[in-house]
Amino acid sequence: MTMPAQTDLTQRAEQLLREDAKKIEQLIAVQLENLTAPKCPLYEEVLDTQMFGLSREIDFAVRAGLIDRAQGREIISDLERKLADLYSQVLPSPNWKQG
Repeated sequence: MTMPAQTDLTQRAEQLLREDAKKIEQLIAVQLENLTAPKCPLYEEVLDTQMFGLSREIDFAVRAGLIDRAQGREIISDLERKLADLYSQVLPSPNWKQG
């Protein structure tokens, strides 16, 4: 494969993985907006399943040489950070006390 073609594949693979991460973020945002109980087991199950699926996609892309491991870790870290931000917006702070 020529170098420009490999670069195009690498960029496309990273773009697709980031799009999938964004879909997970959007799915979780919608779930958090509609939850009646913030620690819903269903929410946790969906999140675990989606994150596992994305990690498998990233692993495949790394093994296929489409992205390097650092890019994969960055995609997962970015998503985890965004999800933590979403989660902190929905859940009350541990220091918050009802009065």
